[in-house]
Amino acid sequence: MPTLIAGVVAIILLYALLQMFRAANPVVLARAIKIGGGVVALAVAAFTGVKGELAVAIPLGIFGAGLLGWSPFGTSGFGNIAGLFGGASSQRSPGQTSRVRSQFLDMMLDHDSGKLSGQIVAGPFAGRSLGEFDLPQLTAMIPGFDAESVSLLESYLDRRFPAWRQDAQGNAAGGQSRPAASGKMTDEEAYQILGLQPGAGRDEISRAHRALMKKLHPDQGGSTYLATRVNEAKDTLLRAHHS
Repeated sequence: MPTLIAGVVAIILLYALLQMFRAANPVVLARAIKIGGGVVALAVAAFTGVKGELAVAIPLGIFGAGLLGWSPFGTSGFGNIAGLFGGASSQRSPGQTSRVRSQFLDMMLDHDSGKLSGQIVAGPFAGRSLGEFDLPQLTAMIPGFDAESVSLLESYLDRRFPAWRQDAQGNAAGGQSRPAASGKMTDEEAYQILGLQPGAGRDEISRAHRALMKKLHPDQGGSTYLATRVNEAKDTLLRAHHS
């Protein structure tokens, strides 16, 4: 009977996962895998525990509980392992996004998908998404933007149109980045860039920084400007903790 029950549960979970894959929603899929893995791990831990194999049941049970968001070790120790699988953290911002704002643009980086999106916040196109415009329309905006907004827009173009700089063929609107002059970063801006809630600890800041730098690697369509901002955000918050 236990084998039959386990088989039925496995079939149900497999069917649910197949439906998740078909939906192709990375966020939902990751949560389903995390929850499903936690339930399966706890079920196997309970089964082995009943058979008296505590050396296997106890660590497996702790692992399953960690995937479901609970750990007897708090936010450190085993909780960090659960975090590798998308485990929840009270320090992380809802939706897992980083935000960088300039005079003309409000840019968002999704931590799960690595997608960079943006909205125009000033000028004749205020309130419209960058995704509504094609490459010629976007590059035509560059002369009217300040230096920091230009750097943000070029980062967006590098991801959406990887060959746009080569296609520009020396056009002043493409490939001629002006240095982005920005004032001292505030703690609030730093938390938004790293996608953290105010009060995040040093370990959480370091983990967020490492994760974002991987997303901003050149092989992933990364941006030197955004990487610089992420580094600045980390330094700003670590200095605040040190003081």
